[in-house]
Amino acid sequence: MHQLDAINEARDYILNKINSTPTIGLILGSGLGNLADEIENPVHIPYSEIPHFAKSEAIGHANELVVGELSGKIVAAMKGRFHYYEGFTLDEVTFPVRVMKSLGIESIIVTNACGAVNTGFTPGDLMLITDHINLTGTNPLIGPNNDTLGTRFPDLSEAYDKDLRKLAIIVSKKQDVKIKQGVYAWWSGPTYETPAEIRMIRTLGADAVGMSTVPEAIVAKHAGMKVLGISCLTNMACGILDQPLNHVEVIEVASQVNTKFVGLIKGLLEEIE
Repeated sequence: MHQLDAINEARDYILNKINSTPTIGLILGSGLGNLADEIENPVHIPYSEIPHFAKSEAIGHANELVVGELSGKIVAAMKGRFHYYEGFTLDEVTFPVRVMKSLGIESIIVTNACGAVNTGFTPGDLMLITDHINLTGTNPLIGPNNDTLGTRFPDLSEAYDKDLRKLAIIVSKKQDVKIKQGVYAWWSGPTYETPAEIRMIRTLGADAVGMSTVPEAIVAKHAGMKVLGISCLTNMACGILDQPLNHVEVIEVASQVNTKFVGLIKGLLEEIE
């Protein structure tokens, strides 16, 4: 099926299920899906029902789209995302972003749980993504370009919207929530990085490393959307502390900062015009 036909089919299915058209998209990472539970008058649509949507097997991902009202805005929240390491193509990973754009969404907030590379950071910190480094050697835009979806060579000089970041900082100060800013490195996974790889990543200028977010951000920018990226730093990356890494810890720490994270997003939505 043609890409545009698939996007339209998924969009039309969602529109037939909802009462109000969303204006803001949310992609919720590992352990951060509880934000979707705050949505009022929610419509829950399992990914398995949406044409051409994949289904994540990652722990901490609920596999449903939740559409409803949050802080006075109509949002479409992905409660769980798809990862490259699961074997999905990058077209499958980013397909929901294409559908969000087709629904009329112009701003998207992409979140993740990830490891801190910057030794000045602490597990439990929230980090606004200022820029990213793609370490995977691939790109979701490789292949024929559909000019109706975006330009062949999109500019990523401001991949993460400065105005949305400024707004998030204002909200964090109002809520007395300390928030960091930094560069996010995309690692394919599913293995965590080795200590030597973390030293390389730090040398390259990254402050955090994770296995998601960048493909969605690239496609959102290709589609002309504004992107805000927020990372929950759940652990110090491999080799910084003399201890092994595990996904259970990632989920636990993400859950512990959930109240702070939910408050920030809700406050931010109130301020977005």
